Amino acid sequence: MSKKASYRRILILCTILGILLLGIFGYLRIRNAVPDEIKLVAESNESNIPKDQLHLNKDYPISFGDGSSGQDTVKCKLFGLIDLKDVKVSVVKDQKLIPGGTPIGIYMETKGVLIIGTGTVTGMDGLNYEPAYHLVKTGDYIEAVNSEPIYNKTDLIEKVNQYGNEEVILNIRRNEEEIQLKVKPVMTAPEEFRLGIWVRDNTQGIGTLTFIDENGRFGALGHGITDVDTSTLMEMDDGKLYETKILSIIKGEKGSPGEMTGFIDYNDANVRGQIQDNTEAGIFGIANDTLKQEVNAEPMDICMKQDIELGPAVIRCCASGEVKDYQVEIKEINMTGDDVNKGIVLEITDPELLNLTGGIIQGMSGSPIIQNNKIIGAVTHVFIQDSSRGFGIFIENMLQMESENQ
Repeated sequence: MSKKASYRRILILCTILGILLLGIFGYLRIRNAVPDEIKLVAESNESNIPKDQLHLNKDYPISFGDGSSGQDTVKCKLFGLIDLKDVKVSVVKDQKLIPGGTPIGIYMETKGVLIIGTGTVTGMDGLNYEPAYHLVKTGDYIEAVNSEPIYNKTDLIEKVNQYGNEEVILNIRRNEEEIQLKVKPVMTAPEEFRLGIWVRDNTQGIGTLTFIDENGRFGALGHGITDVDTSTLMEMDDGKLYETKILSIIKGEKGSPGEMTGFIDYNDANVRGQIQDNTEAGIFGIANDTLKQEVNAEPMDICMKQDIELGPAVIRCCASGEVKDYQVEIKEINMTGDDVNKGIVLEITDPELLNLTGGIIQGMSGSPIIQNNKIIGAVTHVFIQDSSRGFGIFIENMLQMESENQ
């Protein structure tokens, strides 16, 4: 066989392979552009489903116009021929939300005492011990000592000292499992005994209110509160929102996210709401009358993810000392729902906000994203290497998580 014929075969094979790869890439791109779930507002017949790219094939009709909620599944086909995926179609009731943007102080107590890790303690004999090593795990919660409930670090210390050098039984919650572990405390000083366990029983910080609904329930942050050391979602027992005053802003730079620093006065007069749930999609609870009055904004419709458009939008936050809207650009929309907090990619374009903060900074999480006078989501994360860009969560994801935890 001549070299010319061999080259021709190789060229043909490469061309076929290239066409196949382009076809697979195109198929996957279209498939990923179709959401796993589509939510339609009752009595609304408009939705930006890519009808030019797919057909919704069903052996029987689906009705969306009776004002009631419900769901069904449709099979999506590319050009009516090639299966793409099954899509759950849900009909939800029309809902309006009051957009937030107000900075909030957060205080949350854990459900039990969270174990961060174990460490070495020095006994009265001068030797080092680590009594809880290989027994407890990071992320465990201590609920009781010798079946006597504890609620915070102080309770834990008091119970351990009460039993002295006697072996104690720790009632541990590990994920959803209840277990008991025996640990022998070490005497480290007269009448002082330690387990060699690092623990935490509360957390606090600053974030942004996303919305208040018609029933007075609020949503904030757009992501859950995780422990700073373990990165696990904290299981809460009680929590409150407080009025907070932003004192200064550290601008974000490449490789260094900025932050809002503020003052929270944990006084009962400054309480603004009760936190009831800490979830992957944000914190939720009941706003008090003072917070409702402070927000003082007109209710807005919500926008489902399939109706969000690439292009201009605004975020509402308090970077300048007052709550106002700043221009952003919606750059990407991820319909697949692989990460509940990262459905939207946005870029800050407002010169004033860029001058104030450098882009998205810590403390802005929860800032509502608004497009065409509808709430589409909330800011959640910043790109570490580009503080002008970041992620947002779909508002429907926040509302779904809130509904599941009520």
